[in-house]
Amino acid sequence: MTADRAPLTYADALAAIAARGRYGVRLGLGRTRALLRELGDPQRAVRGALVAGTNGKGSVLALAGAALRAAGYRVGETPKPHLVTYRERLQIDGRPVDPVTFARLVDEILPIADRVARRLGQPTEFELLTAIVFRWFAEQRPDVALVEVGLGGRLDATHAWNGGVAAVTNVELDHTDRLGSTIEAIAREKAAIIERGDVAVTGARGPALAIIRRRARRLDVPLAEVVPAPLLGLDRDGIEVELAGLGRVRVGLRGRHQAANVAVADALLDALEAAGVATVAAPARRTGYARATWPGRLELFEDDGREILLDGAHNPAGAASLAVALDDLRPFLAAGRLTLVVAAMGDKDVDGIVGALRGAASLAGARIICTSLDVVRALSAAQLARHWASVDPAARPETDEDPRVAFERARSGPGGPIVVAGSLYLVGAVRAQLVDDPGLRDPEPARAR
Repeated sequence: MTADRAPLTYADALAAIAARGRYGVRLGLGRTRALLRELGDPQRAVRGALVAGTNGKGSVLALAGAALRAAGYRVGETPKPHLVTYRERLQIDGRPVDPVTFARLVDEILPIADRVARRLGQPTEFELLTAIVFRWFAEQRPDVALVEVGLGGRLDATHAWNGGVAAVTNVELDHTDRLGSTIEAIAREKAAIIERGDVAVTGARGPALAIIRRRARRLDVPLAEVVPAPLLGLDRDGIEVELAGLGRVRVGLRGRHQAANVAVADALLDALEAAGVATVAAPARRTGYARATWPGRLELFEDDGREILLDGAHNPAGAASLAVALDDLRPFLAAGRLTLVVAAMGDKDVDGIVGALRGAASLAGARIICTSLDVVRALSAAQLARHWASVDPAARPETDEDPRVAFERARSGPGGPIVVAGSLYLVGAVRAQLVDDPGLRDPEPARAR
């Protein structure tokens, strides 16, 4: 803020951040490092874990964060994307940054971004956000930071920080236009977050594991290679697994795929201890894993007697996990024909997503409602319906371009549970209709993402 103008309002701050979106995604660390230098390198004030991977990053953050909080630590987290309010991208102990503080942080970064732009080009939205995150963490001084990589790893803005622990959950084909068209190429991008002096963890398998292993060996970094925890049982509200040193453990996240994520989270906590960052004893781990929540990911609501399941499932691997989870959960849900409300981004493997969802026996004969979103990359409802019909010629998907109208159509119709999937933007739009959380209310209407 300068002396001749008023401070930014929250709406102004959102608009300023959104305006940077026109610069798109430009991988590289130069602009982020320059922003952080201008701010006095605030990223050096906090230690913790940088988490990369195709899927499961958010679940690992949720599980490890819950355990750390159960042990008494203050935890800074950066889940993404946001669902209801942009402020969800900056959290301490599960609470988003308040609107006034967010606006102040944006106000402080904008003139710095202008100076950086003269030398290195305009910083992107995510680069600004990364600098803002570490500025806020330096002010708040959480005991531990859990930071989620945005895209890839090697050239992602978050890689300007090294907290002492690096984790790669898994490697699948996604963002192939930017990260490479093979598992090996994508694995190299993600493995690059491992730096000399780190302690590293991975749940990757196959050729991706070989590449991550080579990176760790070359830098003399200890690497924990974990496999999914044995699944002992599941029900409507979570799963139970076997973890070394803990025995039978309850996990409060739905889906058998969480057995892999809780194994990575548990190894990540071991790595934090080895790095001298934090120590989480067995009782806190048990408590945290059981209490963990991850909004919009196999999140189950009951609204006016109707069960509603929200899950992003925005790539084929995520859609395959949802398909398995639906079949596992179906015996615990109400009877009746399922309704699927679905949207997708045009730069995703849409046919792969549809094909994976069709693998769910519980979706056979389901009512399909295709919708769209006010996002540049989004497919129209009609385009998505054509994709669906090309993969499943027997389907007769309905369409509605307005996601709120599509959801209300699903909710007002007959049948059993409603599943909302295919895009976290869609999940966020629907979740905003279902949840009235004071901490997520913005003081002014948020601009469209």
